[in-house]
Amino acid sequence: MKLNTSPLLIDFLKHIQSELGYIIRATANLDADSLLSDETKSRAVTHSLLIVGEACKRVPDEFRFGHPEFDWRGFAGLRDRLIHHYWGIDQTLFWEAVTVDVPTNKEWIDVIIERESAKLSSE
Repeated sequence: MKLNTSPLLIDFLKHIQSELGYIIRATANLDADSLLSDETKSRAVTHSLLIVGEACKRVPDEFRFGHPEFDWRGFAGLRDRLIHHYWGIDQTLFWEAVTVDVPTNKEWIDVIIERESAKLSSE
C-alpha cells in the first residue's frame, strides 16, 4: 500500500505565508538601493518570491477563484518573470513586489489560513 505523501492545500498556504513573512523580516528597514546592492539578501528574497510563485501555481484553481483577495496569479506571473529573466530583474518590479505586494498579500494569506484551519478543526 502506497501512502499519500503529497502536501495538503494547507501546507502550500503555510509555505506561502512563511516565505512572505521571511521577505518582510529580511527587508525591514531597507530601502531599494540597500536591498539591491546586498547580493546575498536580494538573492534570498528573489528565491522566496520564486517559492511563493511556485506554491501559488500548485493551489487548485477552484480554491484560488474562491479567494480572489490574494494575488495568486500575480505571484505566479512574477515567478515566471523572475525565472525566465534570470540574467536581470526589473528592479522597480522587484521593489514594488517587496514593499507593496508582499505585505498586503501576507495579511490576506494569514486570514485565509485562519479560515481554512477553522474549517479543518470543525471537520
